[in-house]
Amino acid sequence: MYLNGRAAIVTGSSRGIGRSIALALALEGANVLVNYSGREAEAQAVAEEIKALGRQSVTFRADVSDPGQAAKMVEAAVQTFGRLDILVNNAGITKDNLIPRIREEDWDSVLSVNLKGSFNCIKSAIRPMLKAKWGRIINITSVVGVTGNAGQANYAASKAGLIGITKSAAKEFGSRNITVNAVAPGFIDTEMTGNLPAEIKSKMLSGIPLGRLGMPEEVAALVVFLAGEGSSYITGQVIVVDGGMVM
Repeated sequence: MYLNGRAAIVTGSSRGIGRSIALALALEGANVLVNYSGREAEAQAVAEEIKALGRQSVTFRADVSDPGQAAKMVEAAVQTFGRLDILVNNAGITKDNLIPRIREEDWDSVLSVNLKGSFNCIKSAIRPMLKAKWGRIINITSVVGVTGNAGQANYAASKAGLIGITKSAAKEFGSRNITVNAVAPGFIDTEMTGNLPAEIKSKMLSGIPLGRLGMPEEVAALVVFLAGEGSSYITGQVIVVDGGMVM
């Protein structure tokens, strides 16, 4: 298998894209720590699915915006699996509003989870990777981090910042055989998009050349590739998965 024996952390993996990534990594042979912040039952269900595939899995509740909790999560992964090869920074939140209406606490919370949280996880996860002289860090950003979006200044700023971290980390750790890349999904068929009004969905689809929403599994397939040996000469890149929406 492509990732046989590797060990991974996927943050925010109790549902949506994170869940699909965790399962896809396991299908290719990886053991996976399933991180969650509030959906314990869903996280446990993902872990059970991974175990049913014959892999090791453990759930870990952590608010990644807290450096101490992020560090304990990494420690738990290393203790459970004996190693840590792959980190997928997927955890993220939205608190949308136009700039004049964004509350300071909503700006701070989105930046804390989406941007600082990823930084916290990288800072802790890099230690076992440096020791092993091998690692894959994959940051889930967004097309919004590339293009911006009205009503999402805080979210766009956090995702654009994640692109900056990706490129900086790729330069810092490349000499130790550790690659760092970002995946930027467009409109993906998740719980969040499922709740959108029909007219907004229709407008979204009109701007996508492939004429449909993406599936979480399509994002996960790219993450799996970036997590293995086949991507060993790819680092510091932002790869968009959006059906052609942003060209």
